[in-house]
Amino acid sequence: MKKWKDPLLLLLGIGISNIGGWIYLIAFNLIVLEEWGSPMAVVLLYVLKPVAALFTNAWAGSMIDRVNRRNLMAALDFFRAGLIASLPFFSAEWWMYAIVLFINMGSAVFYPASMAYITTFIPRENRQRFNALRGLIGSGAFLIGPGIAGLMFLMGTPVLALYLNALALILSGVITLFLPKIEDGNPVHTSGTKWEVIKADWRVVTDFSRGAVYVMVLYVLFTCMLVMTAVIDSLEASFAKEVLHLTDSTYGYLVSIAGAGFVLGSLLNTALSHRLHHMHLMGFGSLIVSSGYMVYSYSTDFLTAAIGFALLSFALAFATTGFETFYQEHIPTRIMGRVGSLYGLLEGFLVIVLTFLIGVGAEVLSIRFAVAAASIFMLGITLVLWGALRKNYWKKQLNYNSECYNK
Repeated sequence: MKKWKDPLLLLLGIGISNIGGWIYLIAFNLIVLEEWGSPMAVVLLYVLKPVAALFTNAWAGSMIDRVNRRNLMAALDFFRAGLIASLPFFSAEWWMYAIVLFINMGSAVFYPASMAYITTFIPRENRQRFNALRGLIGSGAFLIGPGIAGLMFLMGTPVLALYLNALALILSGVITLFLPKIEDGNPVHTSGTKWEVIKADWRVVTDFSRGAVYVMVLYVLFTCMLVMTAVIDSLEASFAKEVLHLTDSTYGYLVSIAGAGFVLGSLLNTALSHRLHHMHLMGFGSLIVSSGYMVYSYSTDFLTAAIGFALLSFALAFATTGFETFYQEHIPTRIMGRVGSLYGLLEGFLVIVLTFLIGVGAEVLSIRFAVAAASIFMLGITLVLWGALRKNYWKKQLNYNSECYNK
């Protein structure tokens, strides 16, 4: 327990932040819909997330690898808390979108910074179990957050829920400051203008990618799978209402089934984390996720769609744990911020382009065709990923540069 004291403290901060994130998502969507009276106004909030990645990720890694990551994480929590607390005053103004953009930019910097800190902070033998526990906390937040938001709506208004989210982020930031102040031991020297530093960092990532082609191919394939989940999910409500003809309450049950599947998968994943290899989790889990989307995309009734939802959410818990452990094991911590941020730029670009394409496909052809085509494309990606991970080839390829790996 003494060995896990600080990791459990970190998990507590992550859990509080995740619960607050769900409260913010639900509350602010309702506020915007009420103020603007337009579903498109809500859709624009979701578009801002990948847009923030495009604005941020080109330079964020250069900062992450040069500052104390614990302090950066805490500062980002406080920064986002202040912006979220200001949102109720601008909810009827176009300035609101600028504030939301900055909130998403803070989140875009926070994720690679937290991954780099966790990799340095958690011993190698405990990383997969920690990632499994983090997934379990995330699934719990998926269930608890909306419940707390609903309770806040009964007690007051969605504005009260926003303030609660700001308070949660402040508490998360305070908890982060109680964590060890870890230095990576590999200071990054800076010379020249900021633009020259950024270009030099891009070359570092490019050189690493050329030397670790196999690792980065697996990384990109899994990222593409995650992108496709976001793209398909953008038509989730439309598919349920217009193709399956579900009522609002029935669609709510469908989402609850997905949450229950993720919780069950996270529980089992946590229990078996010491027995399962992260490469197998990443490959086989991704294949099951895409199979679940296939079942969902070809469903004609609630039961079949529920089976697909339960299957994909259950497997997603395993796949994401495997990927996070793979990322921590095979990307050196000294350049982890730069690698994660720069490839996150690619992810944000793909989300915007493919979401636009699937939206056009749904309008020109049909929602069913667009979702089915995207699901088939995802299945193809995961088959390639699974095939690459099944080869014995990866065992020797992943040791090509063992001195750079995190011990």
